[in-house]
This record gives sequence, C-alpha cells and structure tokens, in this order.
Amino acid sequence: MENFTMLQFFEWYYPAGGRLWNQLKNDAENLKKKGIDSVWLPPAYKAASGGYSAGYDVYDIYDLGEFDQKGTIATKYGTKQEYLDAIAAAQKARLKVYVDVVLNHMGGADEIEKVNARKVDPANRNEFISEVYEIGAYTKFTFPGRKGKYSKFIWDWQCFSGIDYDAYKEETAIFSIQNQYGEGWEDVLDDENGNYDYLMLSDIDTRNPSVREELKNWGKWYFETAKFNGFRLDAVKHMDHGFYNEWLDYMRNELKQEFFTVGEYWAFELPKLLKYIEATEGRMSLFDAPLHDNIHQASKAGKDYDLTTIFDNTLVGVNPEHAVTLVENHDTQPLQSLEQPVDAWFKPLAYALILLREAGYPCVFYADMYGSKYTDKGGDGKEHEIELPIVAELEALLYVRKNMAYGTQRDYFDHPNCIGWTREGDTDYEDSGCAVVISNSEDGYKEMEIGAGHAGKVFVDYLNKHDDEEVVITADGWAEFKVKAGSVSVWGIKK
Repeated sequence: MENFTMLQFFEWYYPAGGRLWNQLKNDAENLKKKGIDSVWLPPAYKAASGGYSAGYDVYDIYDLGEFDQKGTIATKYGTKQEYLDAIAAAQKARLKVYVDVVLNHMGGADEIEKVNARKVDPANRNEFISEVYEIGAYTKFTFPGRKGKYSKFIWDWQCFSGIDYDAYKEETAIFSIQNQYGEGWEDVLDDENGNYDYLMLSDIDTRNPSVREELKNWGKWYFETAKFNGFRLDAVKHMDHGFYNEWLDYMRNELKQEFFTVGEYWAFELPKLLKYIEATEGRMSLFDAPLHDNIHQASKAGKDYDLTTIFDNTLVGVNPEHAVTLVENHDTQPLQSLEQPVDAWFKPLAYALILLREAGYPCVFYADMYGSKYTDKGGDGKEHEIELPIVAELEALLYVRKNMAYGTQRDYFDHPNCIGWTREGDTDYEDSGCAVVISNSEDGYKEMEIGAGHAGKVFVDYLNKHDDEEVVITADGWAEFKVKAGSVSVWGIKK
C-alpha cells in the first residue's frame, strides 16, 4: 500500500489579494513530485470580512468568489473560476482535493431581527442567567448580491440556536435563542462549559429540518460545481454528531463518492476523540490533537521530555486507521486562537515521527513547506513579528516516506532521550527500508535490526547530518545508527 501524505495548503496569515488558487494551479505537479498526494484547501466561500478573511466567518456558502458581496467579488484566495481551475489542475496532477466545510456558524448577517433570547453563563451554558427578553440579533441572511441564484433559501432566527451580540443594547454576551426547536442548546458530546454547542457568531441550529435539507442541497450543488474528493469538517466538537452522520450518508449515497473525511475535534483528551469516532460509527477520521500536544510539549521541554512517551494517549497510538497526524496548523501557529507552536529545532524530529512510521495519515502544514512571515497582536496586546522558516529536512523526509518507509516496523523506544525505529522495506519498492534515530539531548546512537535481507548493504544519512559517513549492515541484519544532538537522522541504502 503506497504511503499517502496530505498538505494543508494555506496558513492563517496567507496574504490577501487572491493568489492562493493560482499558486496551487501552478505548483500542483511539483507538489506531486515532492510526495504530496492530497491538499486540504481553506474555506472557499464568501466570509463576513470579505477579501481579508481566512474563510471561517462564513457568510454565503454559495458564493465561491462570484458575487459582489462583503465589498469584494473574489475571496482572499481568488475568484470562483480560479478555484475551479486550481481543483482541476490539482486533480490532473493526481492530487486529491479536500474542501473545508464550515457549517457550525455564519457571520455578517444582512439584517437585524427582533428575537426572544436568554443570557447564559459563559462557563456553564446550560445555566440561564436571565429571563426571556427581546434582543436585536444579526440573524437574517438574504444575500442581496446573489439574488437567489443557486438557492432561494433565506436564513432567519429560526435557523440559529445562539448569538453573541445584542444590537439593541450593544451588549456582548452568549444568548440562547428561544426558537421552536428548543429553548436550550443542541446535544453535543463535549460537556466543556456545560454544553459547547455555541462557539461563535450566529450558531446554526441543525434541529431545524429545513436547515438540514438546505445543507444537503448545498453539499450536492458544491460537489457538482467543484468536483472535489473529500472533506475537512470544521468545529465538529461544537455540533450534533447526528447531523454529520446524516449529511455524510446523504452525500456519499446521493453522489456515489467515497469522500474521505477528517473532522476537527480539537481536544487533547483521547477518550473524547474515541467517543466521537464511536458516535459517528467511523464515518470520519479525526486530527490527532493529543499527538500535536505531545509534540508541542516535547519541543518546549527539550532533554527533559521522555521521548519514549511521545505516542502515549494519542489517537494514532490506539486507533491509527482514523488518525490524521499533524505537527502544526493554522489555529496552532503563533498568535492564533489555539496557539501552541512547535519550536523550530523539533519540527524535523516531529515530521519524522508522523511521516516515517506505518500508522496514521500525516498532514504537512503549509508554512513548514513554504515558510511564512507576518505581524499581529498577541495575547499581551502588543504587536509581534513572526517568521516561520521552511523546514529544510521536509523534502528529504517526504522522499523517504514515498519511496523507502515501507515494510515491517521495529521500534526501539528504550531511552528517554534517544529513540529509533526501522522499516525493513518492501519488494514493491526498490531499495526501500530505512532506519530513523531521534535525539532531544546529546549525540546518540541506536543498535537496531533492519533485516537480514539488507546484509552487506551500505547505508547513508538522507538528511546529511553525518557528512559522508557510511554504515554497513551485518550478516544478521543489524547496525549501529548515529544521530546528532537535538536532531534526527534517517539512514537508507546509498544510491
């Protein structure tokens, strides 16, 4: 089975100006050559903050950069035609395309409505802290720029379960909208803050059957328009899992497509992820947030981190077939909402951990492949200049993953500061097999078995950390593989 790798083809601070779709179109073949097999693209529809939006403050899911709305025709990433051309170019280069689906909330309503609501305690959303009273809610979406093209559906307060602003009193709080589908929140599996249905903006109420129907109609329209291959589902932690069970079944049955799907359930507690996978009956994979947390902690702790525990309590450790592994993403990068960056020295080590082992579907972050430079305000209210350099080892790691990291895996997780593993190789892949050694402290080495089939072969470090040093495999398939301090080495057959 060929190793596949996903690329998150954007980062939060990608510059405005509509260049991303064209960048993908121009770079698709190069990405495939480098060992990328699928790209996760950002939300492609018009958002409340128009041409400057990363896409998550969704306004009109039918506007893929086609209508003059929110002060722009194009989105931050380009026009509808550029988007469709980029998808076609990616697929021609044999890349799968996963689209970002944001159906938890909407923003930038066209009109204020008079709505009955109750304030809730932000720390326990199940507890009301006011009686019912009228607020001015931004809940009426009429999309005047689109004029009913593709869908005549009008969103109003009956389509939403909550809001965070009363326009009459100009007050920010969390309000539960009292509609005919319930005076409380939707049932979600996560009990953080009592009930974590409400996340932001106008919270979509999927208890409303007409909302569910509209979102199915939209899903079908979106596929027939853009012909993508799968989904990344935003904020599934804040939605009724039953909605996505129904929606994914509809999409797969109606359109006769497999639609690989990965959900964003951002929690570091493994039991929560396993509970969600069980509730959705394996319909989707999830990002391995607990592994990202371990990687972040390891990068900060240096030699004080016990590397033998790096896969403890992770999704890839217990349910690898549903784990999408990652080092960083647009939410965890510096100055973002789930900020938990991985220090630069540890990134090559982290990528070796997700790319060169047999378990999980790894996702590479855009900034680690292309670099990024930006300025934004931090939690301290001050401006910070951030530079995320390209991970220089990434290209070699992707090469090894695609061509060499196959066959039986033997683990040597037997020292807190120096771990390793070997992949024996596979006859389907000529000259495959590799040995990986990681140190978070001083120079180290590992005595490891790679298999008698490699007896007498000469191995070199594909990351060039050891100059021209060579290792010869013994008759019984063993060798001593070295690693530099705070580094990773990947040993493979000398070409």
